[in-house]
Amino acid sequence: MQNVENMDIAGVVKTSLCDYPGKVASVIFTSGCNFNCPYCHNHQLIKREENISEKEILNFLNTRINHIDGVVISGGEPCMQENIVSFCKKIKSLGFKIKLDTNGSYPFVLEELLNLELLDYVAMDIKAPIYKEKIKEITGINNDVDKLIINLLKSITELKNSNIEFEFRTTLIKELHSHRDIFQMSLYGQKNYKLQQFNNEKVNKIKYRNYTTYSDIEIEQICKMIKKELPLLNISHQ
Repeated sequence: MQNVENMDIAGVVKTSLCDYPGKVASVIFTSGCNFNCPYCHNHQLIKREENISEKEILNFLNTRINHIDGVVISGGEPCMQENIVSFCKKIKSLGFKIKLDTNGSYPFVLEELLNLELLDYVAMDIKAPIYKEKIKEITGINNDVDKLIINLLKSITELKNSNIEFEFRTTLIKELHSHRDIFQMSLYGQKNYKLQQFNNEKVNKIKYRNYTTYSDIEIEQICKMIKKELPLLNISHQ
C-alpha cells in the first residue's frame, strides 16, 4: 500500500562491498518503477508497496554508524518516491555518503537532489540508444515516449554538469544490443561507462529466458574497440 508520507521500501542489504565503488555500504531497495523492462531481474519491485517502514530503516542505519561509509538507494526507481528528498536529508544527517541508482526518467528530482548536495555518487542506467523504437522495446513504455527521451537526455546532461562522481551503465543482451548500439550508448558517457552481463534466470517476461548475453571475452573486446575511438572514456566490464 502506497504511503505518501514515507518511502516505500521493499528490502535492505546490510553490508555490500560492491554496490558503491570504493565504499562499504548498506543498500536500500525502494519499490515501484515506471519502467517495465522485460529482462528486469528485480521485477518484483515494479509494483509499489511498503514492506519495511522508513522508521525501521533509519533506526537500522543508526546502528551502522562507524561500520559503513555510505548508503545506496536503489530500486525500483527511487526518484518516483515523493519523499526521496527528505529521506536523503535524514540519511545525510547520520553522516553517510549517498549513492543513487536511477533510470534517469525523473530529471527534476535528480536536479533537486544535486542542487541540495544530497548525492555523492549516481549510477544511471542507459537502457538503449535513446531513440523512440528502441526505448519503447527495452523499457516497456509505450506512452509519452518523446517526453521520456527528453527526460533521459536531461538527466545525462545534469550529471555531466555536476561536481559529483557518476557512472552510466548498460545491461547487455545480444538480441537487443548490437555492437553499433553499444558504441552509440558509449557516446553518452563522459567519465565512467560500465557494461553488465544479462542474467536470464530472473526475468520479467518469460520469452527473455531464451535471450543471451555477451561473454566476458566479447565484452572485453567491445571495451577495447570503443576505447580506441573514445580514449578519454573509462569503459569497463562490471
